[in-house]
Amino acid sequence: MTIDNLDLADSARALADSEPAGTLEHAAAASVAITCATTRDADQARTALAGISPENVRQAALALFDRLSAQAQAH
Repeated sequence: MTIDNLDLADSARALADSEPAGTLEHAAAASVAITCATTRDADQARTALAGISPENVRQAALALFDRLSAQAQAH
């Protein structure tokens, strides 16, 4: 099954909107939302997310991306 980046972007944006601005969770979710909205596929999104800094935001964003991707594949 192909993962739709726009669906992932929508899910990540909803998470970002539910987190207080300035938190790691908000930064990670916003990063995933923007990245998924501007890339063609999951591989390209993962590559882009791997370039995020600082490290703690990168790790949180990649973990969130993996979680959202797994949820999308399960449906």
